[in-house]
Amino acid sequence: MYYWIMGGGGIGRALARECLGRGDKVVLFSRSDPDIKGVDWLAVDNTNLAALAEATRERVLPDRVINTLGMLHQDEQQPEKRIEEVTQAALANSIRINTWPTLAMAQLLSSRLSRRQPLQFAALSARVGSIGDNRAGGWYSYRISKAALNMAIKTLSIEWQRRFPLACVVGLHPGTVATELSAPFRSGLADGQLQSPELAALHLLMVLDGLSPEHSGRIFAWDGQEIQP
Repeated sequence: MYYWIMGGGGIGRALARECLGRGDKVVLFSRSDPDIKGVDWLAVDNTNLAALAEATRERVLPDRVINTLGMLHQDEQQPEKRIEEVTQAALANSIRINTWPTLAMAQLLSSRLSRRQPLQFAALSARVGSIGDNRAGGWYSYRISKAALNMAIKTLSIEWQRRFPLACVVGLHPGTVATELSAPFRSGLADGQLQSPELAALHLLMVLDGLSPEHSGRIFAWDGQEIQP
């Protein structure tokens, strides 16, 4: 199987290693070198449509695209606890990283896909992006950007069902994973709730292995359970 993996964070690198271990071909799109033997690394900013277009123009389309990008905190930007803490800049930055790259890649794929070409396109979402499951509040920018991602996945799936019926577009919730994203927020987790990136990658690939175009537009957790938007 041939993969394009967007993002070189903990989950992105773990997915690349797991796929290589399966004998798959992997192209990894990230700003920094993942330093993984066997990976075809493309130095690219995944939020830059022009850069993505240039990187993918001469490449054969893959069997699977997995967008692993996600940002909860960055530099001075932290998850908001109260509405007074929300800023236009933080919200825009969250959407730029958490929502836009999936739409950008979808544009590029749409320009080259054919009706008879199967493709799985997955993006890492989050349970906190579920409107119906929001019981705690807070984390405005992150929640809003992930909810927007879920809507993007659903809307794209409807369009692609007409144009590319063999494609499957889904969101994946990896759970709480031991990466930089979760580092400040792990206190109080129950035993076994924190997954290693390697275990999370294995779970996510197992979920993808069980999906078909019939599942397009839906959001699934790492254990295969569907998450309502």
